[in-house]
Amino acid sequence: MTPKQLNYRHLGESMIRKFEKRNMTAYYVDSKEDARKKVLELIPQGASVTYGGSETLEECGIKEALKKGDYAFIERTDAKTPEEKREMMARQMMADYFLMSTNAFTKDGELVNIDGNGNRVCFLIQGPAHVIIVTGMNKLAFDIPEAFQRIHNVATPPNCVRLGCKTPCSVTGTCGNCLSPDTICCQEIITRYSKHPGRITIIMVGEDLGF
Repeated sequence: MTPKQLNYRHLGESMIRKFEKRNMTAYYVDSKEDARKKVLELIPQGASVTYGGSETLEECGIKEALKKGDYAFIERTDAKTPEEKREMMARQMMADYFLMSTNAFTKDGELVNIDGNGNRVCFLIQGPAHVIIVTGMNKLAFDIPEAFQRIHNVATPPNCVRLGCKTPCSVTGTCGNCLSPDTICCQEIITRYSKHPGRITIIMVGEDLGF
């Protein structure tokens, strides 16, 4: 284990207690393979499962593992028309488990997220019975201002490139605080406490994942 990996483990273990104080369950695992195993361990067979767009889930192979498993998997990309998308969101709202990553989390145990359409943060806040968040330790920030700086200048520009958004940051590589029709920085959400015990679970991974 490298010094960086060992440091991630120490940070992750200390973060578990920070999340617990905010009524959220947390685990630390060393690798994306371990993250995938932990997710499958937490979700009972037969449960309805859906997800929000996430490079981290893709890199960990979690979505594909769930699709192959004994679950009622709700594939959000199946919806094509506006009407189908509304129906899909209703199905996702009632899911047993919603999986996502987080754009950043602070050393005090707060989750910080920015969303475009708002469906990801919507389901984090309310709806699905359980939310499982998988995040690389590279998304750890000292405090909320640093978390937003990280999101705007580290995570959002490559995300806009990936999505083909015509925003200043997709060209310059840095946030322009734009009001472009293509902006994905529409909703800024801080989750500082979970009102419902056992609803939000965070799996921290000792690797650099996602944006």
